[in-house]
Amino acid sequence: MSSEYSAISTPPQIVAANMAAAKGKTELSLLRMILLGIFAGMFIAGGASASSLAMHAISNVGLARLVAGAIFPVGLMMIVLVGGELFTGDCLMIMGCVHGKFSAAKMIKVLIVVYLANLAGSVLFAELVNLSGQYNYTNGLLGAFTIKVALGKVNLSFGAALASGILCNIFVCMAVLMAMAAKDISGKIWAIFFPILAFVVSGYEHCVANMYYIPAGIFAASNDAYVTSGINNALFSAEQLANLNWVNFVVKNLVPVTIGNILGGMVFVGLPLYLIHAQKLKADEAK
Repeated sequence: MSSEYSAISTPPQIVAANMAAAKGKTELSLLRMILLGIFAGMFIAGGASASSLAMHAISNVGLARLVAGAIFPVGLMMIVLVGGELFTGDCLMIMGCVHGKFSAAKMIKVLIVVYLANLAGSVLFAELVNLSGQYNYTNGLLGAFTIKVALGKVNLSFGAALASGILCNIFVCMAVLMAMAAKDISGKIWAIFFPILAFVVSGYEHCVANMYYIPAGIFAASNDAYVTSGINNALFSAEQLANLNWVNFVVKNLVPVTIGNILGGMVFVGLPLYLIHAQKLKADEAK
């Protein structure tokens, strides 16, 4: 086989590598796990913040999402290349769990700690952006747009948020797996870019990104100038603002989107992919 093709990981090798990495996650100290989770939350929030700024004054929805989709992937790129534990990607741990590399209890512990750490990192980043004065851009239109985005997310029906969460994590988990297949930095960047671009353009729901978007909207809504700008530009009404609060953030968005993300990563990607390659994996281990 030529060196060109020998450098490419096969699908069974990608699954095996992911399971080995997942086992390493279960062996992390609590402090390292928390810090890596905070990093990931901040990195995803950074991509979300930058993409909102880039799209906030573009009226054409398709073009706005394309611009946002070209910027948002930087968050996952930083996680993969520098380090971080992202809840949605960690849903792929189901493969290692089913294969017997670690217990379900260890997997659940990782997912809970990483989820809460992602939340802490995302909300911290949202508050820092708020304090930075960035939402003043375009005479407060960015602040108003930030409120509009958050309102759209807390007004989703449970079913829509669930289905959107499933679809989102299919793309995110594929990006993670494709990045593992790449052997160099440029390959990893391109492997991440296109699936994440697709999910952002499609408008699917990512629980960790929403840990930035909705708190950012809540913080922005405390500024009368942003609220006035949003009402004057017909982005939302004063009555609609009552729906933007911490309870609705959790109940109407985080809960269904998180369930959807878990189903997307575990049931729609992780388990089928493992079942496809389980026989090959076991045969390789028996050699």
